[in-house]
Amino acid sequence: MAASFVTLFQWTLNSMLLHENEILLDVKDQIELLISQLDAAGSFTGDVGMILGRESGHGSWASELRGMLRQAEDFVDDFVIRAYGQTEKDRKDSIAEFGKELQNINSRISEILNRRPPVETPMMLEEIQQFLRSTFVYDEEKETDLVSCMLNYINLPYDLKLSLLFCRVFLGRYGERIDGLVRVLVAAGLVQEKPGELMEDKAQENIDKLIILGMIEELEDRWDHFKVPSPYYELSLGVMKAEDFSMSTANSDSVVTPTARHVSIQDTDNTIPNTNSFLHSLFVSAKDGLSEASSDCLRNVLHNAKLLRVLDFKNTQLKSLPDEVGKLVHLRYLSARHSKLNELPESISYLRNLQTLDIYWSGHEFELSNEVLNLAQLRHLKMFQPRNDGEVRVPQGISRLRNLQTLEGIYAGCGIAKELGFMTQLRSLEVRCVSDDHADELYFSVMKLSMLRKLSLTVERERESYDASSSLNASLFLPDVKYLLMAEAYKGRRMEKEFFRAGGFSKLEHLYITSRDLVEWAEIEEGALPSLKCLTFRNCLRLMVLPEGLQHVATLQTLNLHGQEDLIRRLSPNGGPENYNIKHIPLVTYIGHTLTSGFNHWRKSLTE
Repeated sequence: MAASFVTLFQWTLNSMLLHENEILLDVKDQIELLISQLDAAGSFTGDVGMILGRESGHGSWASELRGMLRQAEDFVDDFVIRAYGQTEKDRKDSIAEFGKELQNINSRISEILNRRPPVETPMMLEEIQQFLRSTFVYDEEKETDLVSCMLNYINLPYDLKLSLLFCRVFLGRYGERIDGLVRVLVAAGLVQEKPGELMEDKAQENIDKLIILGMIEELEDRWDHFKVPSPYYELSLGVMKAEDFSMSTANSDSVVTPTARHVSIQDTDNTIPNTNSFLHSLFVSAKDGLSEASSDCLRNVLHNAKLLRVLDFKNTQLKSLPDEVGKLVHLRYLSARHSKLNELPESISYLRNLQTLDIYWSGHEFELSNEVLNLAQLRHLKMFQPRNDGEVRVPQGISRLRNLQTLEGIYAGCGIAKELGFMTQLRSLEVRCVSDDHADELYFSVMKLSMLRKLSLTVERERESYDASSSLNASLFLPDVKYLLMAEAYKGRRMEKEFFRAGGFSKLEHLYITSRDLVEWAEIEEGALPSLKCLTFRNCLRLMVLPEGLQHVATLQTLNLHGQEDLIRRLSPNGGPENYNIKHIPLVTYIGHTLTSGFNHWRKSLTE
């Protein structure tokens, strides 16, 4: 059965039974009855009727049913929140009252289901045109494209419809990372939770479907970034209201609608408007940071929006998070990128459902406190601070977070490198300020991380590079690694042949190397790097030659060179003797360096 808003509601209830089993145990049978009776709703097109504004038939019936399901979801959410702060006696009384209300909800939903109208005839083209003309300024050529896109959108399963809308509200000024979108979709409940399966993989599958359909596009020049192309960019804005999404931008007439459950406030001029208590997702980006007044307003917003699952701040320059964050029992995603945070509130330890904590580019003195060790459901931890090598110190015992899939920006000294070996669910690991005193422990730990897909190692600044050949050898035994970054993590003048033999790094798609020592790279055997898409050399100022055999890496789409002017001249399509080695690569970019004018940035294709 295609996913509908009924299906998503069932997923939500099943997830609550899984994670709030202790609180909901006495009413489990009633919740399971509600889930099972909704199977009778089957697959229908009621959401289409709501988008097009139908006031009769399935459109009206579906609106009534969805309204009832949302009341039910909010009721269950609110009960869980209240139960956390109650004594055992009070909780027992609340459960009894909750059970009675669940019976009423079951009866009301059953009555609505029994009034389901006959199946409607398929909508007419004129109906879609009428909707578009009421939403957009009429343009005959543009309308043709919009009609086609609207039909594609209507035919999507409901979870993919909402996924496209989240793509739109999640987008920043310059695009966003796909892996971040994956985490948002999981936190928002758009992926069914099944034992033994990773929800992130299913979310990635949904994104891949949208890419195949042309509804979102990967950016060629920014790894793992996406955009929503026109006309889906415009169309998504037109259908938001029907799905209770709302977007407000600076210098526009748009306002946050009072019933919106997913709100995006982009490029705000220091203010955050008041929002409703039904809010499930809040995205805020600021042009120049938020004012003190807005920080106070944020406290009020969080106090009212107790049902929040997704909270995302960009460039707000927040100096602190209010304690009210810790009362967001249902919060699964918390991001405060480009802030001035130097610490997290102690109340962070109460976020028992938190899956993602993203504090990339924090304050200069930021350290992770012990409270984070209480976040048993945490799956993704992303950090960076703008000083030294960007490393963030984490408390000992970090390996207690056994559900972690992403751990980025950490300092691995003081015993942390050894702990990493116990975190076998890790798929992405970024270690900064690597030094000799923990390099060996780090190597042995990395060898144990069989699920690793992304590995990034940055050596301590102002220190001689340590010999990372052992780390490269470790990567050879991690066959699923797709992204490998080595920043000053290679001591030798020559990258030896054994690292790139036939069949080596079979799934590696992106290789990024920074090295002051690297001069040459031995031959790449034919059949090595069979999946490589992007190769980057940054600040490899002594690099004299690209590896022989690079011409055999047929999958390579992008080569980025930074600062190697002599090498660039030899690669030139205008008589460069080594151009044969790269002429199969569609895009070659470089940053040249001259003594007279400093760094000049330009983008050219050396293959044309």
